[in-house]
Amino acid sequence: MCMSSYKVLGPFTFSIGDTRNYSDYRRGGIVAQVKMPKKVAFKPLKESLKEPEFIVTDFGKFDRPAIYHIAFQALHAFEKEFGRRPSPWCEEDSLKFLEHFTSVNESNSSKVEDFDPEIVKTFSKICAGDLAPMDAVIGGIVAQEVMKACSGKFTPINQWLYFDAVECLPEDTSTLNKENCAFSNSRYDSQIAIFGKDFQEKLGNLKYFVVGAGAIGCELLKNFAMIGIGAGENGALYVTDMDLIEKSNLNRQFLFRPWDVQKPKSDTAAAAVKKMNSKVNIIAHQNRVGPETEKVYDDDFFEPLDGVANALDNVEARLYMDRRCVYYRKPLLESGTLGTKGNVQVVVPHLTESYGSSQDPPEKSIPICTLKNFPNAIEHTLQWARDVFEGEFRQAAENAAQYLSDPKFLERTLKLPGSQPIETLEGVKKALVDDRPNSFRRFYYIISQKIRQPSSGEPFWSGPKRCPHPLTFDVSNDLHLDYVVAGANLKAEVYGIPTCRDRQKVSDIVNKVAVPEFVPRSGVKIAITEAEAEAQSGQVDNEKLSGLQTSIKSPEEFGKLKLSPLDFEKDDDTNFHMDFIVAASNLRAENYDIPPADRHKSKLIAGKIIPAIATTTALVSGLVSLELLKLTQGHTNREKFKNGFVNLALPFIGFSEPIPAPVNKYYDNEWTLWDRFEVDGEMTLQEFINFFEEKHNLEITMLSQGVSMLYSFFMPPAKRNERMSLPLSEVVKKVSKRKLESHVRALVLELCANDKDGEDVEIPYRIPEIYMYKKYVFAFEENELRSKVLEGHGD
Repeated sequence: MCMSSYKVLGPFTFSIGDTRNYSDYRRGGIVAQVKMPKKVAFKPLKESLKEPEFIVTDFGKFDRPAIYHIAFQALHAFEKEFGRRPSPWCEEDSLKFLEHFTSVNESNSSKVEDFDPEIVKTFSKICAGDLAPMDAVIGGIVAQEVMKACSGKFTPINQWLYFDAVECLPEDTSTLNKENCAFSNSRYDSQIAIFGKDFQEKLGNLKYFVVGAGAIGCELLKNFAMIGIGAGENGALYVTDMDLIEKSNLNRQFLFRPWDVQKPKSDTAAAAVKKMNSKVNIIAHQNRVGPETEKVYDDDFFEPLDGVANALDNVEARLYMDRRCVYYRKPLLESGTLGTKGNVQVVVPHLTESYGSSQDPPEKSIPICTLKNFPNAIEHTLQWARDVFEGEFRQAAENAAQYLSDPKFLERTLKLPGSQPIETLEGVKKALVDDRPNSFRRFYYIISQKIRQPSSGEPFWSGPKRCPHPLTFDVSNDLHLDYVVAGANLKAEVYGIPTCRDRQKVSDIVNKVAVPEFVPRSGVKIAITEAEAEAQSGQVDNEKLSGLQTSIKSPEEFGKLKLSPLDFEKDDDTNFHMDFIVAASNLRAENYDIPPADRHKSKLIAGKIIPAIATTTALVSGLVSLELLKLTQGHTNREKFKNGFVNLALPFIGFSEPIPAPVNKYYDNEWTLWDRFEVDGEMTLQEFINFFEEKHNLEITMLSQGVSMLYSFFMPPAKRNERMSLPLSEVVKKVSKRKLESHVRALVLELCANDKDGEDVEIPYRIPEIYMYKKYVFAFEENELRSKVLEGHGD
């Protein structure tokens, strides 16, 4: 077909022109998008200085790029005249600099007509300084531009990008003078030149908790070490990460080296930080953050902290740390990257919403029917290959091992819902009977026989559904042999059989295997939709289930047979795990005419590795560190803080003010997620109810602690009266039937309440700290409490 007949009609539609020379169109078709190259031209430097084009990073400071464009030219003129930069916070030099700025501006064709002289003078006062986080931001951007120039991939900056973070300066700069910011042969001189000696001392005495020591964690620790966080007499820098260093980490987690592989990330990162700045008091932990480690990260740990910086790789842990920071009213610096994309969010107590206040939509999963029957992308075949690995070498072996060792395994299996009992027992039967030991038959079944199995339904090869074709095994085909070698060795490992890495020997064995002719089964219905797939998985064939139970011998008859399930490990190139995944995926891709993927791409997708690159990581960690400086300044104006969003591929860099914490109201009292009631002293349940009624005009209708209902208006009078005279701590122990753990100095209580007119009241709901026997603070989670009552939890 001639390309000229192709016409784009909209973002999702196009026409293919005259098709009269072709057969009649019936249905379906496959289209592949081809990205066309784009040529980008730039003005020469001399011309671009006069007629600049700017990429605006912050539309709240729309006029700044033009001012800075002239300011840098004025700086060059100042250096040429005086042989130095303006002295830090020197008023005389700033006035001379302003004169140079005015002169350059007047002679420039891109003259700035209206500008604030104070911005120009501030530029002069700080331009002799240097800031590690700013270097990280600019360095990340520049490094990405270098890669664009080398690879021709992604859109380069066109043509000037200026970035400032003057909000890091204190609101009152009167204390910043020539004496306070002078160079004094300190490693922090370039920073003191900007912020002064007093601020540097403040940074040294900060206590920060970095959660995670991966890509972002390494960059944060480096930045914190460079600016002196925790390097003072009273300062501390805590870092925790439960992972060990893997080979695949080394390309972006730059505190680690090849000889550090399989060492703890946190310990290794801490040691690297000490080499960078020996004064930093860094403490490394190897803990996962979560309810199970609250004995470690308790009140005594959190209360002295000045803030938390997340460097996590999953949403669940991020939400948990967000809740802890709200609980303890600590600032949270949140960030993440995805390839060339990155984001930074700053959470400031009493000023902004929290990380959990708004969430991204859940990641879409691949439908089961697509994975099993209609793959159309390499991601589908790789996920299918991962599922095969889990089923063949882990789940089936695990179930079979339990069948052999656990007398109650069969009883528990038969209680599983839907078709799970059949699927589980089929796996056990294959592991102990049909596939013991493994043979070439398995290869033939997966890539050939299953494809040959027809469906009893109507034709459905349309749209993205590709019609597959079976493969015929060819021992001379490297991909075919790869699959057999990897699969056979993995099976051998599961059964404790000696492995064979000699490809020629495996080839000789395979050539002797006689493969029975495939006979398709009748009445097989292929699920076309997700609903059909779920319906099929919910069907129970009792006759088949009974047959499976009788076809598997009793555990005693298998003697000392021991199976070892395999856990997928992507980073060990000698264990055949990735060899199997790559071969299985690409064979299935060949079935469906899907372009194959090399080992590197397959590893990224199958290992569910979130692509992280050093350029984006450096930029994002720099932005996080700049927000830390603002927090340390003690800013109370929300406009001073910036949430950042970047995509270096476009390129796009944008900033916005953090969203304020939503304000709610009961009576005339306004509150946000950071607010809570505080009640001093130990109280009985009756005294507590009276206190809220007399002081806050609130009638408590329900009161709970966790899933334990301490009080409710519908509780039997005898039970209610029995508890009224007891101290609240005793009520909690009585109802929950457990002791209060020694590390917990706080009770978390939730309640529902009515106002004086008997109407439900929306009242503060966030969980605070509560000191046992000293202070009680009560949170209110009305919806959560009601759901607990409806579900029958509690007493």
